[in-house]
Amino acid sequence: MLNLFRTKSVDKMLQNSEEGGQHKLKRALNAFDITIMGIGAIIGAGIFVLTGTAAATHAGPGIILSFVFTGVACAFTALCYAEFASMIPIAGSAYTYSYATMGELIAWIIGWDLILEYAVGACAVSIGWSSYFVDFLKKFFNIDFPVAFSMAPNLIPGTTTYINLPAVLIILAMTALLVIGIKESAKFNNVVVVIKILIICFFLYVGAVIIKINPANWKPFMPFGWHGVMAGAALVFFAYIGFDSVTTTAEEAKKPQRDLPIGIIASLVICTVLYVAVAAVLTGITHYTKLNNPAPIAVALIEAGKAKLSGIVSVGAVVSLLSTMLVMLMAQPRIFFAMSRDGLLPQGLSKVHKKFGTPYITTIATGLVVAAAAGFGNIQTVAELCNIGTLFAFVLVCAGIIVLRHTKPDLKRPFKCPAVPLIPILGALSCIYLMCSLPLTTWIRFIVWMLIGIVIYFLYGARNSKIGKEP
Repeated sequence: MLNLFRTKSVDKMLQNSEEGGQHKLKRALNAFDITIMGIGAIIGAGIFVLTGTAAATHAGPGIILSFVFTGVACAFTALCYAEFASMIPIAGSAYTYSYATMGELIAWIIGWDLILEYAVGACAVSIGWSSYFVDFLKKFFNIDFPVAFSMAPNLIPGTTTYINLPAVLIILAMTALLVIGIKESAKFNNVVVVIKILIICFFLYVGAVIIKINPANWKPFMPFGWHGVMAGAALVFFAYIGFDSVTTTAEEAKKPQRDLPIGIIASLVICTVLYVAVAAVLTGITHYTKLNNPAPIAVALIEAGKAKLSGIVSVGAVVSLLSTMLVMLMAQPRIFFAMSRDGLLPQGLSKVHKKFGTPYITTIATGLVVAAAAGFGNIQTVAELCNIGTLFAFVLVCAGIIVLRHTKPDLKRPFKCPAVPLIPILGALSCIYLMCSLPLTTWIRFIVWMLIGIVIYFLYGARNSKIGKEP
C-alpha cells in the first residue's frame, strides 16, 4: 500500500527531462511569450461568454465581487504555482508537483483531473466561439448559418439541432497548428492577445465614456444575496483558468526558473484588473436580467443602441477566443506526455515529432476527442465540470507547497511563495469554498470521472510505473 505514495526525486525529474531523447521537448519560449500565453488562456470564454449567464442567474451586478473574490483566491494559488514552477521546471504542471510531494497515486489523480480540466475547458471555449462566429457571419456577411448545425442536439426545445459544426472545425484547426510547433503557436497567440486586449479596452471606452454607466442598473447590487455572488464566482472561475496552464510548458521555456513565475503572476494580475473593469461596465450599461446570453458584451451594446459597435466586439471575440482554445489544447497533451513518460500511460503517447518537436500523438488524440465533445456539449455543463476539476487541482498544489517545505526544506527555490503556510492555506480554503458552491450534478460527474481514472491506474498505471520498477 505504501508504494502507492512513492514520490519521485526532483533531481531525477530534472535529469530525465534533459536526457529525454525522443521524449524531450524543444525550449523556445521566453518570459514575454509565457505571459502573453497566460493572458491568451485566461481572457476568453469566461469574460466573453459566461459573465452574462453568471450575472443574470446568480450574482446580478454583484458579479463584480465574484470576479474580485475569484481573483484573490487564484492569487494565493498562483504564488504556490510560481514556487513549484521555478523549483520543478518540468512538463506536467500540478501532476508533476504532486508526484514530487504527495506520491504516485495522488499524482495520478491530479493528472487525470487535469486531463478533464483542459479538455473540457477547450470544449467550452469552442462552444462560446461558435456563438460569436455565427453572429459574425450574420452581421457582416448576412449569412444565416443553419441552426441545425450550430448547436448541440436538442439544446433548444422545439428546435431540431444535430451538431455544433463551427466548434468542431475550429478545434481541429487549432490542433493542426499545435502539431506544427510551440513557437509558431506562441507567435499566433501573441497576435491574437493584442487584438483581444484592444477589443476589451474598446468596450470599456464605449461603455464608460460614450454610453456611460447608469448607477440604477446596479440596484439591487446583490439581488441573489451573498450566496448568489459566490455561485457566480464558482461559475466565472472558468474565466481565470489559464495561468496554471502555462506551467505545462516548463520544458519549453528557455529560462523556466525565472520566466515561469513572471508569466504566472503577471498574466493573472493583468487579467484580474480587466475582468473587474468589464464586469462593472457591463452591468452598469445594461440591466443584469438582460445578459443571459452566450454573447453578453454584444447584447449589452445592442441594448444601449450601439448595434454597429456590437459587431466589432463579435469580431474581436471570434479572434480572441482562438488563443484560449489554443493554450488549453496545448496544455492537455503535455499532461498526457508527462504521465506517459513516467510509465503511467502507454509510452507511445510521449513521443515527440522529429521535425516539429511537439508531442504530436497526444495533441492529435486530444483534438479529436475535444472536437467530438464540442459538437454535442452544453457550455454551462462543461464549464462547471471544468471548474471543479481545476479547483481540485489548485487545492492539491497549495497543500503540496506546505508538504514540500517540511519534507524537503533544502531544495533550491528560485521563487518562494511568501507567508507559508498562511498563503497556501488561504488558497486551499478559497478553492474548497468555491467547489462547495457548484451544483450537486457537477460533483456527481466529477466523482464518476475520478473513479474511472482510479480504475485505469490500478489496471495499468500501478503495474507499469517506472519508479515502481526501480530496485
